[in-house]
Amino acid sequence: MKIDIKTLTRAAAIAAIYVALCLALAPISYGPLQVRISEAMTLLPMIWPEAVMGLSVGALIANLMGPVGIIDVVFGTLATLIAALVTLRFRGKLAGYAAPIVLNGLIVGGYLPFVYGMPYVALWGMDLTVPASMFAVAAGEAVAVLAIGIPLLGM
Repeated sequence: MKIDIKTLTRAAAIAAIYVALCLALAPISYGPLQVRISEAMTLLPMIWPEAVMGLSVGALIANLMGPVGIIDVVFGTLATLIAALVTLRFRGKLAGYAAPIVLNGLIVGGYLPFVYGMPYVALWGMDLTVPASMFAVAAGEAVAVLAIGIPLLGM
């Protein structure tokens, strides 16, 4: 990828918009149940490779400023980076669209129950707290990616 002023500016703009959306919509961007509207932009690597950098920096800054702490800074940012790289690699394919939903569901949904001390959820004696959290995060991510992200690509 050629890094010129236009590429760097686009990556910086993506990072800034990601942070602004997370902070402006903080009540739904952070928490055990979340819909990060900024995650709609996770499909942008399909059209701009520099979006990987912008999304990663944006997630890092938003997570640094968020209420969750260091675990979100490290693993939340890593989830966004990996999802953006997979989306870039599989542009236009189902795996590219699914990556942010699946990866954020597994990674972020995997640690949120411990961060927020979510209550024990059981069914037939099995602890379903973490799987329920993973499903909830993936569902919120799906709303952002499918309802907003896909139309965003068509603009």
